[in-house]
Amino acid sequence: MSSSSSSRKQQHYATSSLVIGYALCSSLLAVINKLAITFFNYPGLLTALQYLTSSLSVLLLGKSGLLRHDPFTLPTAKKFLPAAVVFYLAIFTNTNLLRHANVDTFIVFRSLTPLLVAVADTLFRSQPRPSRLTFLSLLVILAGAVGYVANDSAFTLTAYSWALGYLVTITTEMVYIKHMVSSLQLNTWGFVLYNNLLSLMIAPLFWFLTGEYTEVFTAVNANGGDVFEPVAFFVVALSCVFGFLISFFGFAARQAISATAFTVTGVVNKFLTVVINVVVWDKHATPVGLICLLVTICGGVGYQQSVTVVKKPTNGPSHTGKVDDESRELIPGKGDTNV
Repeated sequence: MSSSSSSRKQQHYATSSLVIGYALCSSLLAVINKLAITFFNYPGLLTALQYLTSSLSVLLLGKSGLLRHDPFTLPTAKKFLPAAVVFYLAIFTNTNLLRHANVDTFIVFRSLTPLLVAVADTLFRSQPRPSRLTFLSLLVILAGAVGYVANDSAFTLTAYSWALGYLVTITTEMVYIKHMVSSLQLNTWGFVLYNNLLSLMIAPLFWFLTGEYTEVFTAVNANGGDVFEPVAFFVVALSCVFGFLISFFGFAARQAISATAFTVTGVVNKFLTVVINVVVWDKHATPVGLICLLVTICGGVGYQQSVTVVKKPTNGPSHTGKVDDESRELIPGKGDTNV
């Protein structure tokens, strides 16, 4: 076996591992966050705790020598700040959507993002236009989403307002952060640190703008200074752990595959989320709604990324998960993502 063939095979395994890690974290985190917001109904504080956990974890693990991250500098922070704002808004609208709607509604709107990201990728990032099969698959996703909305008996204006806000922000985040990953010379842990630390700095502003701080202070006074019940503490801690994991796998996967393929990966792995959501409680859609939801997932499975001709990689991925700049786009078809 030639060295170039061995290098491509190693890169394929590394990319597959990153995508699988992201898929598992993404599948579980939606349900975990719904549990967390159910028992701890403070979305701003919840996300701030997740950012704090991720930031401190990277800093402490970096100090101990278990990982290497780029130093936090003001010039780089200024460049990354717009991406952090978009990321914060995406998570903020996501958490409020889960607060007012079930997980299935979140999945449907999350499933619509590949179609919008594919258009944005083509218009703004000079990616190839989707093939006919790709476009057909994305239309199947759209059809399933429309069917779900039409049969949603739990439709509320508040929930769907947050859903539309989430759709706009997550689409922007998918494309813009992919651009930042491609342009800033940071390793994966560097991106995790900058993204979470800057988001943590932004969090107090929204905490006060939404008036959530008054709810928290009221709850603390009512509970004798304790805002956490045992169950709430456990699910919040679990959401913080998975928030840290998905920060790493999310950035590493973004570096390894295109923005649209990354987005579709998030759609496909939601099948596991649906199964878990149906099993653990009754906060899910009607049978007709679940069928429409499965249609959107089938559209994601049928998606095939347009082939991009790139140079052969000169270096394999580093120990940080970073992939060589010339090989960021994933060439194989849908079966090679192992999800």
